[in-house]
Amino acid sequence: MDYNSHTDGVVRTTVAIVNALTPGEQRGRAYPAPGSAGAAATESLRTVYPDHREVTDAEGAELAEVAARLRTVFAAVAADDIDAAATEVNALLEESHARPTLERHDGEPWHLHFHGPGGTLAGEWAASCATGLAIVLGSEFSDRLGVCTAPHCDRVYVDVSRNGTRRFCSTACQNRVKTAAFRARSRAD
Repeated sequence: MDYNSHTDGVVRTTVAIVNALTPGEQRGRAYPAPGSAGAAATESLRTVYPDHREVTDAEGAELAEVAARLRTVFAAVAADDIDAAATEVNALLEESHARPTLERHDGEPWHLHFHGPGGTLAGEWAASCATGLAIVLGSEFSDRLGVCTAPHCDRVYVDVSRNGTRRFCSTACQNRVKTAAFRARSRAD
């Protein structure tokens, strides 16, 4: 499932910043808010855009607020509440003044960017991430956004597989669940 290379990158970035900047649980362990929001934001943005500049702690804190709102979109989709997900995305689009602009840079062909006018780093990513999620929600692939179904893990994911059956944030969580089920069956025998 591909939307286009830039939108795919933005949606993957959305997943990365939500998982890096929001506290909760990951792979059976508590996942606290990062000590340095700037460093965590930089690392998450560089998972998709390796040359992204360093993010300051102040910018990282603003981006963490955006990430918390983006998390609610994934949670709503996981709860089969597309209306709530769309409402939150629409609010983010409005607040960030997202507007499509064709841009060409770094030897890439023309592609859409979704930044609002002027804007801060967090505002620009809010506009981009909200637009990327709007494209997903407005397609037949809206169920491809999710929250890990493994016990004690609430990390988000986007399912880009052909069959759309992903239910875990990582293979580590999938293996954890399979191992627990195997052990439970072994004890029952």
